[in-house]
Amino acid sequence: MQPIELVVFDMAGTTVTDHHEVEQCFAQAAAETGLIASAERILAMQGLSKRYVFDTLWKEQLGEMHPDVPAHVDISYATFQQILERHYRVNGATPTEGCLDTFAYLRERGIAIALTTGFYRVVTDIILEKLGWLNGLDQHRRGTSDSLIQLSIASDEVERGRPYPLMIERAIDQLGISSPKAVVNIGDTPSDLLSGQAAGVVLNLGVTNGTHSKEQLETYPHDRLIGSLRDLPALLDSHAVAVNT
Repeated sequence: MQPIELVVFDMAGTTVTDHHEVEQCFAQAAAETGLIASAERILAMQGLSKRYVFDTLWKEQLGEMHPDVPAHVDISYATFQQILERHYRVNGATPTEGCLDTFAYLRERGIAIALTTGFYRVVTDIILEKLGWLNGLDQHRRGTSDSLIQLSIASDEVERGRPYPLMIERAIDQLGISSPKAVVNIGDTPSDLLSGQAAGVVLNLGVTNGTHSKEQLETYPHDRLIGSLRDLPALLDSHAVAVNT
């Protein structure tokens, strides 16, 4: 077993408090553009690239090969972008319970922090700026050991977002991490857990105070489900003891 070098965190619902505003913004965009999508269906697809979700739902409504699907996806996605960006610019964002204490714990131990998200870069930066987490990041959204986080990756910066592992793999590559077995992945959605499994991380964790409950996450691949990020330091301490014994 290797020491932990990197923790990859999801954003909305994991490190950024989620009051179901993403689902509400998505539902509003769907309603305004004629897409039929239940609240349960929208919730089930949280964590995925939102353009991919619109593409999936429009194909379900019109048919996989319907020629009008691309145009409908473009319109729905552009509407969603406007609604979501306006929401975060007006309302801002707050860290989740235990998030900043956990970040401090990791920084004290020299463990890198990467944030991944189903959001695209523009709205990701709006949220990071509202939180003050853009400070110290360069134009590629890479930081230093002195910045609060060391890397931010948005879903439009990889070929395929979750549940594929490409954002985690990009973080490993850009931060010079020795192996996926030195990485912890944590998120609050099924797609977070599926991407962690696909990346082969040493600890794939779900947090149950975000968009999905323990009951909703327990059937997906995970090593542990925790109540909030406040529980993460003790879990990592236990892992460190196991590594050193």
